[in-house]
Amino acid sequence: MSPETVIRTRNLSKRFGATLAVDDLTLEVTRGEVYGFLGPNGSGKSTTLRMLCGLLTPSAGEITVLGHALPGAAERLKRELGYMTQRFSLYRDLTVLENLRFLAALHDLPTAGLGRRLDALMARYTLGELRHRLAGTLSGGQQQRLALAATVMHAPALLLLDEPTSAVDPQSRRDFWEALFELADAGTTLLVSTHYMDEAERCTRLAILDHGRLVADGSPRALMEALPESPLRVITDRPRQAQQRLLALPEVIAVAQIGTALRVLVVPGTTPETLTRPLKQAGLSATARADTPSLEDVFVAATRRTPAAEASP
Repeated sequence: MSPETVIRTRNLSKRFGATLAVDDLTLEVTRGEVYGFLGPNGSGKSTTLRMLCGLLTPSAGEITVLGHALPGAAERLKRELGYMTQRFSLYRDLTVLENLRFLAALHDLPTAGLGRRLDALMARYTLGELRHRLAGTLSGGQQQRLALAATVMHAPALLLLDEPTSAVDPQSRRDFWEALFELADAGTTLLVSTHYMDEAERCTRLAILDHGRLVADGSPRALMEALPESPLRVITDRPRQAQQRLLALPEVIAVAQIGTALRVLVVPGTTPETLTRPLKQAGLSATARADTPSLEDVFVAATRRTPAAEASP
């Protein structure tokens, strides 16, 4: 394992009875990356994260995290790893300060200098005025900041974050990502699962999972530039009727209404005229032009290539 590799999996699989939740997953994450997991519910994101931190034992394959072979070295890995779950998991009947002190004790942090460490965390994550508030009374964004402070309490080299912004408002999500980039700049490696496209675009590298399989891997820009399918923008006077007509065409993969326009993802080689001709024949006015690929286009195309029937054993 090279010095810069933080996570490496080879042919990783996890089965729950007849369900194959993770299927032959091979990936590598290097130090300092903000690596994203993007995928629909049930795609294997959370299951993979739990195997990477030693909470689940793989059914097959190999895992090495921070030089530790899992699951055998899971206990040793805990001191170097931070794991933030999707749901708030701290003690709701303890105050902010009491939660942080309790976690400091769990991590065996030395008492010398602990007060300064706690003050620094509360200042960084805007928790100072909330230190004596019960965690259960905090807003979603405040609980999120407390959870992140608790996760980085012991200065881990690697953070695994499982859809950490699913229950907070857009401004809190933006602030949270600024905090993540600050950690990355300081040398922390981050693996973040999300189902938000705007968050996925922030990652330095991205894996798209579907039915437990890795269906795309690369930087967001590289994935968009390599997209073989084409997005077209259709302007029509009756977008709802036009959408139904377009979805019946074999060349059309997906249609989404954006305001009064339609964004249409089509197979390679499809021209704008392929779309406008049947619309005009149906009595609808329509113009079409090529559009710039987006990460959502990449996601739709990649997950389309792995239908459930193929992914099931």
